[in-house]
Amino acid sequence: MKKKIAILGSTGSIGTQALEVIEANSDVFSVSVLTAGDNADLLIRQAAKFRPAEVVICNEQHFEKVKSALSPFNIKVYQGAAALVSVVESDEVDVVLTAMVGYAGLLPTIHAIKAGKDIALANKETLVVAGELITALAKEHQVSIYPVDSEHSAIFQCLAGEANNAIEKIVLTASGGPFRGKDRAFLSAVTKQQALKHPNWTMGAKITIDSATLMNKGLEVIEAKWLFDLNASQIDVIVHPQSIIHSLVQFEDGSMKAQMGLPDMKLPIQYALNYPNRLKSDFPRFNFVDYPSLTFEKPDLETFRNLAIAYDALEKGGNAACIVNAANEIAVDAFLHDKIGFLDISDVIVESLAKIAFVGNPSFADYVATNEATRRFASEMIQVKV
Repeated sequence: MKKKIAILGSTGSIGTQALEVIEANSDVFSVSVLTAGDNADLLIRQAAKFRPAEVVICNEQHFEKVKSALSPFNIKVYQGAAALVSVVESDEVDVVLTAMVGYAGLLPTIHAIKAGKDIALANKETLVVAGELITALAKEHQVSIYPVDSEHSAIFQCLAGEANNAIEKIVLTASGGPFRGKDRAFLSAVTKQQALKHPNWTMGAKITIDSATLMNKGLEVIEAKWLFDLNASQIDVIVHPQSIIHSLVQFEDGSMKAQMGLPDMKLPIQYALNYPNRLKSDFPRFNFVDYPSLTFEKPDLETFRNLAIAYDALEKGGNAACIVNAANEIAVDAFLHDKIGFLDISDVIVESLAKIAFVGNPSFADYVATNEATRRFASEMIQVKV
């Protein structure tokens, strides 16, 4: 039987590539649910092509347009964020690919886990915000979480067959983004157009800015803690500009395993959707002759403060990472709308950590309250800067 896939965020970078994977393996996968935030036109085209049972458009202003366009196809169309939590519970779903960006992915993921659905996780913020809660729920409901981020997929692949061998540490690789090697004086004047030009990966705007500030790597460090049950001291980051080695695992005997390949998100998407079996693909192949030199360097934590901020939040625990995530989402959006400078992003996060109440053992309600309070504070702080 085909695996029935729900894609939350089907019009984004991960969602569109996932549909390419599904189309290339139509004998293995089928699409049951597609959801989008604002991109109604692309959602309509996707639904008309893949014929899911259900579609959700979160922006309710587009509901009638989507419903009318899809009426000939007998597709159920729903509107609003609340609909996301119900469609993931459908009996017509086996795997939920959470490809939404940001905090918005948390609640649908919780409902999918409670409904017993395996998760292909591209929404790292879910584990950043509420990693302890999510991992406990997954264990309670016997649900598997398969990482889609290239770095975490690499670690996951390196650990195959190593269940009885303890991890000494993992090494997450980072490209360094478009500003690798630059100093703070240079960064003080960079534009969003410069920041959005990632050297290796094609991603959505928010993730691309996070990569430029190294916050994306910081969030991945926190995500790795929960995915692989590690301490902060067991998670290293190394800058690898070529993005060929996607990450590494070092075991207790000192041996290291790495997963390599050309930068292409379709491979980790496909691996997550069809785990534990690999599918034949026509993805471009890596050739050592084309890359005679693979280089590595330490990340600059003084210039790119966000990575250090993320490590500090991980060490502190509680709701600290939730504060970091919420403040970062507000600050990145402000930068993309030309309200603050590139270096101001870190300032907003640091000030939010100082002002928002710390909760050592947060409940779900605490995460919600922390997220809301942080967003209010960060927004007010930005208004003062403007």
